[in-house]
Amino acid sequence: MNHRNIPLSAGLYLCAVPIGNARDVTLRTLDILASADVVAAEDTRTARKLMDIHGISIGDRPMVAYHDHSGENVRARLMTLVKDGKSVAYVSEAGTPLVADPGYKLAADMRTAGLPLTAAPGASAVLAALTISGLPSDAFHFAGFLPNASAARRTSLEHLRELQATVVLYESPKRIAALVSDIAQTMGGDRQIVICRELTKKFEDVLRGTADDLIDVLADRTLKGEIVVLIDRGADQQTDIADVKAALTTALLSMRIKDAATAVAGATGLPRRDVYQMALDMKKDDT
Repeated sequence: MNHRNIPLSAGLYLCAVPIGNARDVTLRTLDILASADVVAAEDTRTARKLMDIHGISIGDRPMVAYHDHSGENVRARLMTLVKDGKSVAYVSEAGTPLVADPGYKLAADMRTAGLPLTAAPGASAVLAALTISGLPSDAFHFAGFLPNASAARRTSLEHLRELQATVVLYESPKRIAALVSDIAQTMGGDRQIVICRELTKKFEDVLRGTADDLIDVLADRTLKGEIVVLIDRGADQQTDIADVKAALTTALLSMRIKDAATAVAGATGLPRRDVYQMALDMKKDDT
């Protein structure tokens, strides 16, 4: 047995579950699933299978399905159970609840109502993909699923193009080739991409290369399973010092040095202290 029965106070417990390998579950999540008064799940079949693997019986406890199509009535039922002093464990079909997941609305309503909720963290496809991608992890932006229509998807990619962070997306196998093509058109064919498929599962696969490289690879392959796409940040655009000085000259006509430095730093992305020192030097040169 990898679990124990523990006393749980009333509240919603957001429990992360494996994204593939059933062993990637925390002992705390198993304890909560064994002890909660009610188990709610995005997919009750998947939840039962996980519990069976780890020797946890649902017994006579209620198991409630809560997914994208459940609506307000099921959320209200779960909230009422917590109000009545029950402990409710909620699990997604895979990974961490609330990350591109219906659990977000449930948690948001719980917070609005002032009801207790807590997280039992664990597996996450986003973090698993980021750690094995080889792309910079000091800053990343999770954009979830982009629109299905190509025009809308390209618009979303254009908004992400200049972001100085690794972009992480979820995508369907049916649309992965179209997504990579759109990335090439909006961000450039030389943009580095990593495609992670079936993470932690038997047929885990990672494809790396430029957008143009992967267009050629996907022309000869049909991918299946859960897919996470990571896009490298664009080349850092070096700000021209002459442009900064020109912006400061204009700003100083109507602002104090501090305010001008703040405004120009915000527009260029340069450190304020550097812009402020530049403004002071320009003032000295003028006297």
